[in-house]
Amino acid sequence: MKKLIDLGVLPIRRRSSKGYTPHLLILFRSEKRHVFGIDTTPNEDSHRLLITHAHSDHYGRSAMASKKSVASEKTAKALEILCGRRFVGTTFKVGDNLDMDGVRIRTHPTGHTIGSTAFSWENEVGTTILATGDVKDSSHLPRCDVLVTEATYGDPYDPQCRFKDDIGAFKDAIRENVAFGAYSFGKAQRAVKLLRMLGYGEEIVMDSKSLELTRELMEHMGPLADLGENGKMRIVPPRYLNRLPDHLDKFVLTGRSCSHQRIQISDHLDFDGLMEMVHDCNPEVTILYHPPGGRPTKLAQYLNEKGFTAIPIDAITNVMIH
Repeated sequence: MKKLIDLGVLPIRRRSSKGYTPHLLILFRSEKRHVFGIDTTPNEDSHRLLITHAHSDHYGRSAMASKKSVASEKTAKALEILCGRRFVGTTFKVGDNLDMDGVRIRTHPTGHTIGSTAFSWENEVGTTILATGDVKDSSHLPRCDVLVTEATYGDPYDPQCRFKDDIGAFKDAIRENVAFGAYSFGKAQRAVKLLRMLGYGEEIVMDSKSLELTRELMEHMGPLADLGENGKMRIVPPRYLNRLPDHLDKFVLTGRSCSHQRIQISDHLDFDGLMEMVHDCNPEVTILYHPPGGRPTKLAQYLNEKGFTAIPIDAITNVMIH
């Protein structure tokens, strides 16, 4: 923590009657004092709420009604579709530079979902801070002094945290009367893109939410139809698979164990990818803030053993004082 203070950065958590919340705030100075919330719910402490993407466990659902919120145009559109209400914050195209209260913020793609964004900025002593959210492709991320990132597959001792996407198995599963289980936002759009890249040009039938998200967020994806239509190729949320006819071949696109046939397709970096990202970004300190549970701590311990300096969110006990 002393190294962070020397770099002019103070990570902060909020506390409720039930204990520490899973939210992270970054306090720094750039001419004046600033507090940026990273994937947080609205609060009176933050000057800006940086939303990395539209998945519910990153709190964009609650933050989208705040004028302090900052999200990419496609993240904002996805939130509006998923939540049924208007995004009222600031939007941008991924790759844009923003001026937020005198702080120049750069934005970078992470490949996790359509519109997913990492944010980087400098404080008054020249420290570069990079907050990534979830990451699938770290090749566009810049070097930084303080890296705030995820640890979804950050357990070095769990074999399931090391994997490669099995595009071959996905290709082999493309046939008539098949259904892929894929979450409505993120995985469903990736499945459509993969199908088209692999040469499947026929109609794809989807549940209504997946269909709306795909049509609104993607272009030139060929013929798509609602689940009510008969179709040889179907994409639905995994929980819907059991509702489909038994004659369909059913697969779940996931990096986790499941009750159906599984094809290894993940929207996250695996453990080796996370290590490569830290190496390439070359931070003086890495803060691991997501997901809840023990993986940020396990990855922080491993990074520290390998000569990096890393802090898991559970080790942060600074509390914002109103």
